[in-house]
Amino acid sequence: MNLPAIALSVFRESVRDKVFYNLLLFAVVLVAASLLVGTTTAGQDVKIIKDLGLAATSLFGVFIAVFVGINLVWKEVERRSVYSLLSKPVRRHALVLGKYLGLGLTLLVNVSVMALALYAVLAYMNWSFPENIRRSWEAPALDPALLVAFLLILAQLLVVTAVALFFSTFSSPMLSAVFTFGLYVVGHFNADLKHFEAIVGSRPVAWLARTLYYVLPNLAPFDVKAQVVHGQPIAAGYVGLTLLYAAVYSGMLLGAASLVFARRDLK
Repeated sequence: MNLPAIALSVFRESVRDKVFYNLLLFAVVLVAASLLVGTTTAGQDVKIIKDLGLAATSLFGVFIAVFVGINLVWKEVERRSVYSLLSKPVRRHALVLGKYLGLGLTLLVNVSVMALALYAVLAYMNWSFPENIRRSWEAPALDPALLVAFLLILAQLLVVTAVALFFSTFSSPMLSAVFTFGLYVVGHFNADLKHFEAIVGSRPVAWLARTLYYVLPNLAPFDVKAQVVHGQPIAAGYVGLTLLYAAVYSGMLLGAASLVFARRDLK
């Protein structure tokens, strides 16, 4: 069994999971409902819909990444199906990477569906509103910059998936969920740790904060909803560096997860 086979197996299992369908359906309904919310606020319709649509994509994508990711390895060990997998020509690191790629494919489908749903709502607005109102919008309804926001959301979800998978290699699902959600929340405020030394007088505490800044995931750069909603440009260099950070950080976590799982006693 090779990496594509493992990844497709995880994708099919995720698609069959009722949690995946419920989250995806609820997220799509939320995007549609944002149209009703937006029409109650004159002049703010498009901004509200974009903001709610991107927020829904991120939020429910995180739930999928966490609740599916924490079970990827643990479920195989608990069911003891990992023994039949490892009895084949499959290395443990290949199993970890295949699981990650499978959930990554699931998230790609989820984000793509959400993007299509949001663009469908925005296309309806662009068609139904008169030209004088469309000219008053800060950004076009069908702004291509939305795709940049979706791309960075997907990159963020892949980082969260790597975090969840790392914890799933040695911890229970409950603890893995707590740890992953904790790092997700902390990751959005990680930048504050870089300048923590300016508000504390203790040098060891400042060093600890600086260390945590580099060790913990920094998820704030992936959130560009405000810029996209208000029509502000997003530099290509910024997007490239953010994607590079996601790739490097996820790669390091996957390497650590593979190392932990390789040394784990499965007997």
